[in-house]
Amino acid sequence: MVIETQRLILREYTFDDFNVLFEIVSDPETMQHYPAPFDEQRTKEWIAWNLENYEKYGFGLWALVLKGSGEFIGDCGITIQDIDNELLPEIGYHIHKKYWRRGFAKEAARAVRDWVFHNTQYDAIYSCMKYTNVGSYATAIANGMEKVKEYPDEKNGISYAYAIKRGQWEKLSGKT
Repeated sequence: MVIETQRLILREYTFDDFNVLFEIVSDPETMQHYPAPFDEQRTKEWIAWNLENYEKYGFGLWALVLKGSGEFIGDCGITIQDIDNELLPEIGYHIHKKYWRRGFAKEAARAVRDWVFHNTQYDAIYSCMKYTNVGSYATAIANGMEKVKEYPDEKNGISYAYAIKRGQWEKLSGKT
């Protein structure tokens, strides 16, 4: 499975991605909206979880690489997440901090959003984040999502959920 955008390629993870992924997810600044940065074991489990998701669902978080250089800069994809006690499809991503504020998260998340509506039967796709994660909800809004829920969450204290429904996406993309 491969998704291409103007500047990015999204492809399935392999365990060969461990070192560069670990550099990203072990960084305290990058993981400031998570309970804690990942250690080596948690990073290996992250890759394994995504490989399992590919088998189980046909999707997961995909490695995000620059088209020109092939450099791994993060991940983006869809996973099934517990959003206020409901299992829902969610777009998530992690971008290496040296690539922040260049539109890569928006570009990747938009491609994943479009992939979901072209390749699944889901009527809505979500993004949820810790209430302090301004960058993530700005990305959600930039991709046509609206805030649909604010809820208490053990992990985050308070989480926000943003969503876009298939009909909204069809209007945005000129499909209606």
